[in-house]
Amino acid sequence: MKRIVSCIFTLSISLYFNQIIAQNTKPAIQDSTLERSGLSADFNNNLDSLLNLWYVQQSVDSANLTAKMEFDSTAPLVNIPDSVYTKRLSKINSFIELPYNSIVKSFISMYTQNKKDVVGVMMGLTDYYFPLFEETLDLYQLPQELRFLPMIESALNPRAVSRAGATGLWQFMYGTGRMYKLTINSYVDERRDPIASTHAAARYLKDLYSIYKDWTLVIAAYNCGPGNVNKAIRRAGGKKNYWDIYYYLPRETRGYVPAFIAAIYTYNYYKEYNIKPQMVNIPQTSDTLMISHMLHLQQVSEVLGIPISLLRDLNPQYKLDVIPAKDRAFSLKIPLDAVGPFIDKEKEIYSYKDSIYFNPRNSINPTKFTSSYQYDVPAGSIKYEYKVQSGDNLGFISERLGVTVSQLRSWNNLYSNMIRLNQRLVVYVSPRIATQLGIITPTKTAQKVEAGYVVHTVKPGDTLWTIARQYPGVSGEDIIKINNLKSDRVYPGQTLKIKAKT
Repeated sequence: MKRIVSCIFTLSISLYFNQIIAQNTKPAIQDSTLERSGLSADFNNNLDSLLNLWYVQQSVDSANLTAKMEFDSTAPLVNIPDSVYTKRLSKINSFIELPYNSIVKSFISMYTQNKKDVVGVMMGLTDYYFPLFEETLDLYQLPQELRFLPMIESALNPRAVSRAGATGLWQFMYGTGRMYKLTINSYVDERRDPIASTHAAARYLKDLYSIYKDWTLVIAAYNCGPGNVNKAIRRAGGKKNYWDIYYYLPRETRGYVPAFIAAIYTYNYYKEYNIKPQMVNIPQTSDTLMISHMLHLQQVSEVLGIPISLLRDLNPQYKLDVIPAKDRAFSLKIPLDAVGPFIDKEKEIYSYKDSIYFNPRNSINPTKFTSSYQYDVPAGSIKYEYKVQSGDNLGFISERLGVTVSQLRSWNNLYSNMIRLNQRLVVYVSPRIATQLGIITPTKTAQKVEAGYVVHTVKPGDTLWTIARQYPGVSGEDIIKINNLKSDRVYPGQTLKIKAKT
């Protein structure tokens, strides 16, 4: 069936090409006649996915950096002769052509000068992801240079989500992901699975190459879809060179191939710009176990002592920390040195607080985990109206108020990071933040607690289950029931009533 669908897809595109008519209304792009005026806007349009990064061990919302890193077209650029760029690009052993022009130069300047800190983080992530990409691309007999696409698409963040809903390292849209057999449901999104998504991307790229027979056009089509590339070819009078159809491509795609070339350049010459790769806390050696029963990542974390954040980074496809292995087996990636202990303590792991993690009361509502997901109001939080001031951005506001950019967008029905001066934003802050802002006084945060109970103030890094362990005889379910919590989420500064055990 898959082969039939692929053949139909290819045939349809071929028929479309047969209908291309000659209408050459705009000249091919020339280095000496590049339109410089629109470059800054092109950069900003392309930065959305590029700067969605640095999730590793930071618990930073991916959009924070996007909001803080607008391209500064007025910033001075180091004046390097064009001959140097041309010579360096020619030395790179690349199967895909790497031409040089003013647009490519502008992207190189952005990566190597304006965004050195961001590129440093991305360079650190290549140590973990590139070997995986290279192995898969080799399996499908594809050019190794394609491993740079996720740098442009997601900045190597498997949790990256674009405004249009494209998700994961390779930024698959829902329909394309399902077409290439990726599982997407309330529990699992294999678009975020580094291995599954890379195999799907390789198959997609191979299908695109069977249509265009040109890797530059394939790269453009991967970004904006074959339909937009076909329209650009038609409007360019049937020409099938990227630079000939440049002006006919969607504006956000025009910089995509130059960004790709610039990324390869930066990867090869980062030392010349004093860019230092940032080390990330993902173990280089890990192993995969197949799980055939329902399992919560917290069970593995608690029994084996592996930080939950590390398990999430190794297994980003599990949206709720749950491996829903009911009717099929799912993979679990853990550090290599934890494989033996997992096998030895397997029964203990599965039984650990099983009644809490899989209590029907805590079952998910599938409608909450779609692209239109609305963040719940945190239990114990206080509503606050923030007035946008000069120089503000969502990243700054979220950091100051102790929330995430995604929460801010959700609570205020924002579809981008754009905000305006004097705009009022609804924010649900913790009692601690509310006290700092002067919304409430410390005395107002104290709870009247009847005899036999104590008050626990949630600290950063606390979970319901780690709190319960501090009080003998108290379970996470007890805390949920006593405090009338709607979920197992807790927040720094939140106060919880704990029943003292005698």
